[in-house]
Amino acid sequence: MMQSTFPILSLAIWLPIAFGALVLAIGRDDNPGLSRWVSLVGSIVSFLVTLPLICGFDKAAHGMQFVEKSKWIELFNINYSLGVDGLSMWFVVLTAFITIFVVIAAWEVIEKRVSQYLGSFLILSGIMIGVFCALDGMLFYVFFESTLIPMFIIIGVWGGANRVYASIKLFLYTFMGSLLMLVAMLYLYFASGKSFDILKWHVLPLQMNEQILIFLAFLMAFAVKVPMWPVHTWLPDAHVEAPTGGSVVLAAIMLKLGAYGFLRFSLPITPDASHYLSGFVITLSLVAVIYIGLVALVQADMKKLVAYSSIAHMGFVTLGFFMFNDMAVQGAIVQMISHGFVSGAMFLCIGVLYDRMHTREIAQYGGVVNVMPRFAAFFILFSMANAGLPATSGFIGEFMVILGAVEYNFWIGILAATALILGAAYSLWLAKRVIFGEITNHHVAEMTDLNKREFLMLGVLAICTLGMGLWPAPFTDVMQTSVSDLLQHVSISKLN
Repeated sequence: MMQSTFPILSLAIWLPIAFGALVLAIGRDDNPGLSRWVSLVGSIVSFLVTLPLICGFDKAAHGMQFVEKSKWIELFNINYSLGVDGLSMWFVVLTAFITIFVVIAAWEVIEKRVSQYLGSFLILSGIMIGVFCALDGMLFYVFFESTLIPMFIIIGVWGGANRVYASIKLFLYTFMGSLLMLVAMLYLYFASGKSFDILKWHVLPLQMNEQILIFLAFLMAFAVKVPMWPVHTWLPDAHVEAPTGGSVVLAAIMLKLGAYGFLRFSLPITPDASHYLSGFVITLSLVAVIYIGLVALVQADMKKLVAYSSIAHMGFVTLGFFMFNDMAVQGAIVQMISHGFVSGAMFLCIGVLYDRMHTREIAQYGGVVNVMPRFAAFFILFSMANAGLPATSGFIGEFMVILGAVEYNFWIGILAATALILGAAYSLWLAKRVIFGEITNHHVAEMTDLNKREFLMLGVLAICTLGMGLWPAPFTDVMQTSVSDLLQHVSISKLN
């Protein structure tokens, strides 16, 4: 582990939280402009703080980098322990990056309780970065569970008509799954000689029955967060009711917390159980990829369609993890990063339409390209990326996972490849109904094209989507060593 002399990770976590607290302190509804500008400065500064992680990351180094460690609760041997490797570094940067867009997206749209809205997102950003950096089990659990509080408030206060139902459903699903994770962590704490050190848990010998029970406990927590079929039903409700910023953060970052948990906990702590139960997880993942893709095809609400497509794309991620080869695991992580750009952009596009028409019903639109040509260009680009078009970021991860799946089992690869067909089907169907054709609604005829703020948001995300699709090496190079180390670790049995 490479000890850090400068607390970059602590700054990345606590700076947005501090700015969030400041925004809450200064916030007044009669002067929302100040809250907006402080939030924007806070989100940009918080993102800039993460850039040294990219510049200073050693791609060839094994183990954790930028490590920070200090005593927290000595009585229970709980430490404030942080570090990143190739599996987690890009998610720290992505979280800080996406937060900027959430602040900009809310600039003119959120008019009531502005400081509370923006402050919640800044605090949530710091907490989510903490999840990706934590190397102490209890610290991870605290951050992991704390993400629920701001998101519960964001959906419950600024959401749609059924916001209370959606926020409570989100909370109960996630909280119930996480309780089993806590039980597994306490078992590992005592089994490892009263240590919450996650890296120590990685090398802890465990019998098969122990591994299976621990694996299932972690699976419940992470499967709900991903979400995997059949514990996915909270996500469409949460997306439909959430404000635009809430949907962006849910899709772009929060779903990745569960997928990341498989990499940091399930695979390295219970390698034998991971191999033994891989068929079960692969089956659930294929159901998500194929069945949920079909469900997306019949949606009448734009947000629901993109929400179900997110479940299908995350099915690709869990599928890749349990193929146990470099290509599939790297592809799954690339898919997670790409999904952050593309799904975030799709929900921002839907937000742009909703701000003008105040409806997400696909049938209410048609012919948008005639009045919003610049918006239509962005919408088509992101729809194609969502479908996995070559030269976009959406293609890279899915293609790598399919290659890895074919290497693992040809027929699983064939089934996984159907996702490209389904993805194209629901993405093209959405684009055709909303963007093309004649204007059939006088409300559409009155719509105006993107303003400078909206053009900036979608333009930057378009550059990211195309840039990653054309040149994925900066992402794959960073994770290559860590993925190889993980797979080598998982290949060694822990059984005596």
